[in-house]
Amino acid sequence: MTGPTHITVRVPLRIRRRPGRKTVVTPVVDGLPAEATTRADPALLKALARAFRYQRMLDDGRYASISEMAAAEKLDRGYLGRLLQLTLLAPDIVEAIVERRQAEGVTLPELMEPFPVAWSEQRLAVQSDCGVAPRLTRVRPSPPGTAACAPAPPWPPLR
Repeated sequence: MTGPTHITVRVPLRIRRRPGRKTVVTPVVDGLPAEATTRADPALLKALARAFRYQRMLDDGRYASISEMAAAEKLDRGYLGRLLQLTLLAPDIVEAIVERRQAEGVTLPELMEPFPVAWSEQRLAVQSDCGVAPRLTRVRPSPPGTAACAPAPPWPPLR
């Protein structure tokens, strides 16, 4: 019998930073199923769930106003209002977030900013055709005859 044998195994991998944690991304090997890369943002999923829960409370008449709900839930009224705007997202965008298929730039901080109410404008805003991260706060439909990826001016201030 011979002495102990040592085996060295080298695995190529990358470590990606995701919201609040690190993720190991292994290379795709021929013949093996590729793991689905997830862009799960737990904070975004939790915020969506809370937003729809708070909206249901308002709809059921449990609270008469956002101010009353904010006081009862011990939340800042402004935060609760911004959170409730998540219920205005297009259903397919919400579905993509829940199924972890959303575009890379669709994050909770982006969604907490004002965004278009029209679903068609929201869909245009989250498209990433230009190779840049989508921004819900800055994207507007391009007028005919202009470049689709030209930077859009900021939304006008609310009055």
